[in-house]
Amino acid sequence: MKLATVCCLVATLSIAFEPCRIEAAQRRPQVQRVSGPAYVRLTDWARSRDFELHWLKKDETLQLTRQSARLLFTVDSNDAEANGVGVRLLFPVAIREGAPCLSQLDAQTTLDPILSPPRTRRGASVTRICLDPGHGGMDSGNRVGSHQEKTYTLLLAQELAAQLTRAGYKVTLTRNTDKFIELSDRADIAKKRSADLFISLHFNSAPNSASTVRGTEVYCMTSVGAPSTNARGEGSDAGWYPGNRSNDKNVFLAYQLQKSVTKGLGAEDRGLHRARFAVLRDATMPAVLIEAGFMSNPAEGRKIFDAGYRRQIAKAIVDGIGAYRRATEQRGS
Repeated sequence: MKLATVCCLVATLSIAFEPCRIEAAQRRPQVQRVSGPAYVRLTDWARSRDFELHWLKKDETLQLTRQSARLLFTVDSNDAEANGVGVRLLFPVAIREGAPCLSQLDAQTTLDPILSPPRTRRGASVTRICLDPGHGGMDSGNRVGSHQEKTYTLLLAQELAAQLTRAGYKVTLTRNTDKFIELSDRADIAKKRSADLFISLHFNSAPNSASTVRGTEVYCMTSVGAPSTNARGEGSDAGWYPGNRSNDKNVFLAYQLQKSVTKGLGAEDRGLHRARFAVLRDATMPAVLIEAGFMSNPAEGRKIFDAGYRRQIAKAIVDGIGAYRRATEQRGS
C-alpha cells in the first residue's frame, strides 16, 4: 500500500472517531481544585452517571435522581444521603463559580462503591465471618450505672453468631468470655481464621447529651489522603494501611449494614462514617465497626439492655450481610 493511501486512510479514521472522543470528553467530569482536594462539578459527575440534578433549595440543597437511585447533598456540608441512608462525605460539597462541586475522592471512594457494588471474584462466597465484641476484661468500654459496654457487646455477638450460624455462615468470635484483647490482635485473629468479613460490635455513649443523642452509625476505613469523619483521637496519619485494600467493599458493607440496622430497628440514622480505628486499619478483609445505639440515652439504653431488642439488632445485621452478599457475589464458574 502506498504511503499517500495510508495517510489518507489514517486521516479518514481520525475524522470518523473524532465525535466519539468529543462525546467521551463531554461525559467525563472536569477536575478542578477547590481549596485543597480535587473536586469535580456535580453537574458533570451526575451526567456521566445518568443522574438528573435538581435544586430543592437554590445554593443550599440539591438532589440527584435516576431510575434506581437518589442522592441528596447539602452545600458546605459533609452530610449526604444515598437512597435514604445517611452518608458522611470525606469533604463538604462546595459552590465555586456558581456550580456545586463534589470531591473527586468522595466520587470515587464513597459514592461509586454504593452505586456500583464491588464484586467478589467469580465462584467466591462470603461464608466465614469473624465477630469482634468490643472491649473486654479490664477494658469495660462505656459505663451507664452498673451497665458496662463490654457485657452487651459480648451478648450481642453471641446472639448474632447464633443467627448467622442458622443462616448457614461459619462464625468465630475474637472473644467468647470477659477477656481483654489488644486492639492490634483483633484483626489478626480474623486473618488467622480466614474470615471473609470482620464485624466489630460496639455501643455508643454521649453522657453530656444523654437525653437527645441516640441512633446507630457504622464505620469503615478512611480513604488514603482524607480526614476521618470521626477521628476520636486515632491520629492524623492519612497514609495507606492494610484496611485500604478493601475500600470499595468496606464502604458497600457499611452502607448495607447502616441501611438494614436503621430500617430494621426504626432507629435514628446517624450515617455511614469513616475512621482509622485500629481494628479497621489492620483488617485484611472487608471490615466495619457498628455502633448499634447509645447506652447513655435513657430510652435507647433500656432497649440495649433487653435481650429481645438485641435479637432485633442481630437480625438486622444478618439481613444487611445477606444484602451485601447477594449484591457482590458472582455466580457461575
